[in-house]
Amino acid sequence: MSAGETLAVLGGGAEAQPSGARIRRAAVGLLVPLAALVIWAASAQYGWLPIQILPEPLVVWDSLVQLWSSGELLDHARVSLLRVVYGFSAGAAAGLALGLAMGLSETVEDYVRPLFTALAQVPTLASIPLLMLPLGIDEALKVVIIAKAAFVPMTLNAFAGVRGVPAQLVEVAQAFRFTRLQLLRRVILPGAVAPIFTGVRYGLTKSWTALVAVELLASSEGLGYLLVWGRQMFWLDVVIVAMIAIGVVGFLMDKTLALAETRLQRWRVTAV
Repeated sequence: MSAGETLAVLGGGAEAQPSGARIRRAAVGLLVPLAALVIWAASAQYGWLPIQILPEPLVVWDSLVQLWSSGELLDHARVSLLRVVYGFSAGAAAGLALGLAMGLSETVEDYVRPLFTALAQVPTLASIPLLMLPLGIDEALKVVIIAKAAFVPMTLNAFAGVRGVPAQLVEVAQAFRFTRLQLLRRVILPGAVAPIFTGVRYGLTKSWTALVAVELLASSEGLGYLLVWGRQMFWLDVVIVAMIAIGVVGFLMDKTLALAETRLQRWRVTAV
């Protein structure tokens, strides 16, 4: 079997699994959530924790149905998703450009890398008090915080992807007298696709968590606001509904990117 065939077999292993195996894996993944739900129901049934701390599952379900039926939950989710789209797009684009620039030019890396490394060590939420002064607490603050959360992982992964391209490929391209643009389009970017996509996936995750955090501090709408509003009103059922919505949306976004990455890896294997 050739190397390409071997890679194709490895790459298609997940798809080649029988449906029974996929069902078993899905069932195993549900064991822990179901166990947590059983413990939660038992705690409410036997009074292990006061209902003011942990409401009954049926109460949370009723609140979820009510917020969904009224459209309030969807409205908050839509606001949060739009903020992530704007902030992540800006941060990922800037991070990709900087990562490529540092990866392609050692001079750019020498000038930029020290400052970037220092800024990367500062937690995203630690920037909020400073950014509040020029930006206030409106949408601009949220977009900038989300963009910063996506910027760092995107830059690091783009840089690593460019530097990880085999030198032999670059030498062959130079032997064929590729221009800088041809080298970038036909060698560098295709070779760095996997690390860059990892940066996209990780950056989106960081953007989502940063969004929820900034909405907790300064917002009048969004899932983070719904969470803090429920806490202020001592409606723990609303708090749990908001937590579930945040987790589900984050899971769906990550799952979507994982499926896209799987298709991308299949394309790269086929190309081999």
